[in-house]
Amino acid sequence: MITKRKPDNVVFNTETQKYDASLKPYPTTVGAPVITPTDNSAWKNRNIVKINHKIEAKYLELRAEFDKIMQEFEYNKLILEAKFTFEPVIGEVYHLYKRSNNETFLSMIAPNECNFNSIGSFYLNADQIWEKVS
Repeated sequence: MITKRKPDNVVFNTETQKYDASLKPYPTTVGAPVITPTDNSAWKNRNIVKINHKIEAKYLELRAEFDKIMQEFEYNKLILEAKFTFEPVIGEVYHLYKRSNNETFLSMIAPNECNFNSIGSFYLNADQIWEKVS
């Protein structure tokens, strides 16, 4: 069987054997309206700025949390390396002092009750992590 060839200005799909001009995402005749792509650059630029601000805010939040954790780590390291001759009780406040030879020690005596060189007061929480209270 011989297929009759259609003229160029008629959109005929030889695979489906149908006219499919209305299904094309582009104009198929010279008289069709011009399709211009939408300029999305302004929308993209606005969203880039929004996303950058959101990511920067999240970064600063994570950075602050990291700094807090590192400070907590340093305090706990300092206390656990200090000398003390008692077993600290969870929920109590203890005081860290420094001797003249730079040796640190933990005490139950508050800074206002002695003349030691105070580093700070620390609370032992339920997770057994030392939190600085003053």
